[in-house]
Amino acid sequence: MQARTGSAKDSNRRATAGLYRSDERRRRDESVWTIVQGVLAPVQFVAFGISLALVLRYLATGDGAAIALGSVVVKTVILYVIMITGSIWEKVVFGKWLFADAFFWEDMVSMLVLALHTAYLVALGWGLLAADGLMLLALAAYATYVVNAAQFVWKLRLARREAGGEAGKGNPAQALAA
Repeated sequence: MQARTGSAKDSNRRATAGLYRSDERRRRDESVWTIVQGVLAPVQFVAFGISLALVLRYLATGDGAAIALGSVVVKTVILYVIMITGSIWEKVVFGKWLFADAFFWEDMVSMLVLALHTAYLVALGWGLLAADGLMLLALAAYATYVVNAAQFVWKLRLARREAGGEAGKGNPAQALAA
């Protein structure tokens, strides 16, 4: 019994047709959500870098707990925004809110990223962990985020390779998504 109807057929189609079918590529290139994702991804990465530095500084020196803890909250809020808008993008392009065949494993890892970030918020809000424990939980969340970001960068490269180096010519949405 297949967990997802038609997944074997869709996987075979993807293996021969590439990451996007022509209708999916057209929807991707025409969607405002492609641009939103293209803007939010680097914003989230910058927030991650700043927060990681603050968390590591706290763990190394014991200084700056409040700003480090707050930076993880900011990073998590940005993560929620990019996940919600990414789900909308996936619905527009693939017709599914999440777990479209082309991004199934990226979405699976995203769920772990969300779970760890959410666990951080719960632990912070309910006082379940001291600052050191919160920082370690944040580092675990950030490690999964790095894996997930690498997955999406890899897909970005695949899409650009599929486009034969023509990605983005005359279409800013395609330049961001390809």
